[in-house]
Amino acid sequence: MTTDVAVPITRHGVISALLLASDAIAALLLLADLVVVCGSVLARFLFNAPVEWSDDVARGLMVGSSFFGAASALARAENLGVAFFADMLPAKIRPVVDAVSAVLIVLVSATVAFNALKLGALTAGQTTGSGLPLELTFYPMGVGAVFMTVFALDIFRTRDLKHMIAGVIVIALIAGLYLAWDDLSPDTVPSSGVLMLIGFFVTLFGGLPIGFALALAALIFIWVEGTLPGVIFAQQMARGIDNFVLLAIPFFILVGYLMEANGMSVRLIELLQRAVGHMRGGLNVVMVTSMVLFSGISGSKMADVAAVGSVLIPAARRARQNPGGAVALLAASAVMAETIPPCINLIILGFVANLSIGGLFVAGLLPAGLMALALIIVCILFGRRPVQSDAPLTAPVAGLWSGAIASLGLIVLIFAGFKFGFATATEISAFAALYALVVGGVVFRELNLRSAAHSFVHAATRSGLVLFIVAAAQSLAFILTLQQVPHAVGDLMLSLSQSHGVWLFMLLSIAVLIVMGSVLEGAAALIIFGPLLLPVAVRLGIDPLHFGVVLVIAMGIGLFAPPLGLGLYGACLIGKVPVEQTIKPIAGYLGLLFLCLLVVAFVPAISTALPRALGY
Repeated sequence: MTTDVAVPITRHGVISALLLASDAIAALLLLADLVVVCGSVLARFLFNAPVEWSDDVARGLMVGSSFFGAASALARAENLGVAFFADMLPAKIRPVVDAVSAVLIVLVSATVAFNALKLGALTAGQTTGSGLPLELTFYPMGVGAVFMTVFALDIFRTRDLKHMIAGVIVIALIAGLYLAWDDLSPDTVPSSGVLMLIGFFVTLFGGLPIGFALALAALIFIWVEGTLPGVIFAQQMARGIDNFVLLAIPFFILVGYLMEANGMSVRLIELLQRAVGHMRGGLNVVMVTSMVLFSGISGSKMADVAAVGSVLIPAARRARQNPGGAVALLAASAVMAETIPPCINLIILGFVANLSIGGLFVAGLLPAGLMALALIIVCILFGRRPVQSDAPLTAPVAGLWSGAIASLGLIVLIFAGFKFGFATATEISAFAALYALVVGGVVFRELNLRSAAHSFVHAATRSGLVLFIVAAAQSLAFILTLQQVPHAVGDLMLSLSQSHGVWLFMLLSIAVLIVMGSVLEGAAALIIFGPLLLPVAVRLGIDPLHFGVVLVIAMGIGLFAPPLGLGLYGACLIGKVPVEQTIKPIAGYLGLLFLCLLVVAFVPAISTALPRALGY
């Protein structure tokens, strides 16, 4: 008699199973959030019975979904980081630097997991405002961070053994040198704030993903200072995303993926091609106008770039256009679309700076129109007429007009919701996602259960990536506030402006956001510098909505500016073009957009006319 022996699961099999579980949990939590928000709104409007616990549940679900989504993004190596300087390192040093980064990712992930779970235990028995257990927010966050730690360990173990050992030794040497210095000559040791900034910039330029570099900077301060408990770090990370307003981010990202899956994207682009594709520079005009329309539907700029670029970059190759120039225009169009609602960065700025999100959406329309017009004029002046041999943009698509009407209906839903104030940004985004599901499944019948599930997984992963950066940036912003950095920066900027004029403050603010937008992901730059600069702007008499739009455009220029702009690298990955091929054309486009930014900055009426007319 023989017995069956179970085949042991390999490490790769275990990681694959964990990734599948992480994807499923993140997507299911996002789906549950969508059900809770839509159900709450319907109960309030149809039955006049508001669900008191809905906000607390929705926020808790978002925190959990964000950390599981961020874990999945880490497992797939989708985290954004500045690779420009690391790529310049000698071949023998680069693997060691990458190993050090892998060790630091494990360290940060494990610290988040430990402190989040500890915070869950400490808050046991406490309740939210609606009476729900408070620990239900922190335990899912902690478990998601545990998944993140396991994925980080798996990434670390895939490296050569000698590089793994070298990475651990480098971290141990740095820690040992600091401890020895502090023990032998404590008076000469740099302050915790200085060490925090050094650690941040060294690790960021060494290629550590932005979210982890931000979190590590906050941890360096906590470890060196020695007076703050570690749970403060986890509490601030949770606080950074535990807000109902920010739930609009995953919902609008979901809308973008659902549009791509249900066929709305390709129908809109094909209709635009038939409308303006025959004119001089027609394909480029289609690209700009497509970004205008998609940005009015999906809040995620990278989702817009993926949807438009996946169709138009191959079309540019078939039309024998320079693909580098096409990707550069795609990136420039994404900058232009930064202030077209429902832009995620406008939502984040409104949240951190306590500004009306609806007011920011309206204030960004005319500046975006100015930049779009400038890009279209350039496309026409320097473009060529299509020839008969040019391949069609896409294959024939059925239901073009029904697709266009459905897409415009989504735009109307979003803008009418803000104009008439019958729902918040989050509630509008939830119904926009529900609308995209119904249109894809019932009207076009192209959205099946499998593609809808994939859309939820992609949206949860992408939003987890964004919100993890937001959470990490909040932890660093909290540390900066403790050190009174906002107060010092505000006083400095105010004194410079009082002696040299408001124009200097505006130019300095633009320069800061362009530089930091190229170094940091857009959300992080706005979270850190928005609250620093906006109070000064208000004290100088600058309209906050106008200044907010200027900050977002400046950040967008930095985000897509070579050689560090992370958005440009993302566009190049989507277009399958080396960054080097885009540098010359993107410089011209960004120069044009910078001139538009100066016009917007020094002609406030472009930003303030519509908000004032609509009562914001």
